[in-house]
Amino acid sequence: MHRLNKKRILLGVTGGISAYKSTFLVRLLRKNGADVRVVMTKNACEFVTPLTFQALSSKPVHTELLDLDAESAMGHIKLAKWADLIIIAPASANFIARYANGFAADLLSTLCLATDSPVAIAPAMNQQMWLNDATQENIKKIKERGVAVIGPDSGEQACGDEGPGRMTEPEEITTFLAKIFQTDILTGSRLLVTAGPTREAIDPVRFLSNRSSGRMGYAIASAAVEAGADVTLVSGPVNIEAVGVEKIIYVTSAEEMCTSVMEKINTTDIFISVAAVADYYLQNFSKNKIKKINDSYQLMLHKTPDILAKVAALDNAPFTVGFAAETEDLKFNAIEKLRSKNLNMIAANQVGGTIGIDSEENALSVFWKSGEMKFPQNSKNKLARDLIKLIASRYNEKNSNKTH
Repeated sequence: MHRLNKKRILLGVTGGISAYKSTFLVRLLRKNGADVRVVMTKNACEFVTPLTFQALSSKPVHTELLDLDAESAMGHIKLAKWADLIIIAPASANFIARYANGFAADLLSTLCLATDSPVAIAPAMNQQMWLNDATQENIKKIKERGVAVIGPDSGEQACGDEGPGRMTEPEEITTFLAKIFQTDILTGSRLLVTAGPTREAIDPVRFLSNRSSGRMGYAIASAAVEAGADVTLVSGPVNIEAVGVEKIIYVTSAEEMCTSVMEKINTTDIFISVAAVADYYLQNFSKNKIKKINDSYQLMLHKTPDILAKVAALDNAPFTVGFAAETEDLKFNAIEKLRSKNLNMIAANQVGGTIGIDSEENALSVFWKSGEMKFPQNSKNKLARDLIKLIASRYNEKNSNKTH
């Protein structure tokens, strides 16, 4: 269930006896590596206390739309943007009716309207309420908007009735949610992704490098796996986990990264160069530690191989995507790199200020020869999924044009 690892899941709990099941759902989601935040309606608090969910999620529980304390830390819009996925479990008939008709009278319904992330609901109610025409019409409405509906199950209910309306069990909901992240938009494609920094040795204990954490490249590799691709990741020295990626080649220097890439490139359909490869390497590596003797010390540097340009220049080059971290003139510099290296696409981000190259969040401006798209600041995991969708769209369009 690696697809839930590091995902930001917002669990909405509405009023109903099935609310107790959602405590087990929190535990299962966290067990599978998800970061879980809980939002409860007023009626939900009558069945399970917010303190219970706070203890299980290890995060404050949100209950009020206009909670000034919550607003100062994470307002409803920020919370909606934070979530990779929203799941309402249990979803009462009352909540479903409000959601279907666009009401935003409380925090939970507001979040559902304010998010662009996937939303799923697990209905739970009396069997007659579920079978009522009004409820069925509301379910139809939200399904047509792309909301996933999980269940309900049939069986004996708390009121003594028998029939459909029981909330689906937490284990099944967890499995269902994991599948939402499996898009299959790149099934059959072979991707090669580079990530992280490189290190260029000065002496046995020192090296030249940069601030790259590798998070963006690793997130893109994981998102590509979710998209169904066969992914190989070539990674510089980092200290993070490649979720779901089985083929990883670890390298240190730019030369090693170049060699590994060129060995794999002939069996690659899409090459995404996210690594912050060092521009220069030291001409004369010292076999012994350099002593601090003189007031100054000069290093003679030479250019490292331009991996991205070498790949793009191949006769049968794969669909090639570059990255550009810029401190100024982002659009101009990105388009110039796109043109000069003959890339299919480039993703550029501004560094400095509040967003550093090693930040957990990012914002991207993506350019190709006939267009551009901007992705606002968000978690690198979420940006990676958005970028993979765009790459898949452009790659599939390019291949479609080839066959006509």
